[in-house]
Amino acid sequence: MIKILIPVDGSAQSMHAAYHAMRLVSSGLKARFVVANVQEGPNLYELVVAHDPDVLHEVSDAAGHDLVRPAVALFTSASQLVEEAVASGDPAHTLLEMVESHDCDAVIMSAHGSGEGERGLGSVAQHVVQHCAVPVTIVRPARAEASEEA
Repeated sequence: MIKILIPVDGSAQSMHAAYHAMRLVSSGLKARFVVANVQEGPNLYELVVAHDPDVLHEVSDAAGHDLVRPAVALFTSASQLVEEAVASGDPAHTLLEMVESHDCDAVIMSAHGSGEGERGLGSVAQHVVQHCAVPVTIVRPARAEASEEA
């Protein structure tokens, strides 16, 4: 059984990767999933004004778990093996580290997430495709959905 990393950021675009993975499962794929979210680290201002740096970590961790919840629920409701992976740091580099640390065999991710342009690959997806040691599947929304979101 292969293990697939599914990065999500809370955007509708990133959920397309989870939906694609479920279509593969319904076609007979035997897999288990790691739904991942990477929160950007705190900026200098947040570090300076924070009375307790642990609070910044707790807030970041809670936000990450909140953002993976819909995808985890999708896999759980279909009786799929799923785990959560939440971290802080540079999203592109941290996702590559997650692939290795969770011993994933593949990645399924959206072409772009929240805050990234609609054309081509987003910067995180592009970095993962270029540097990942395992196969990466890039999922784009159907054309009708893409024009509705624009």
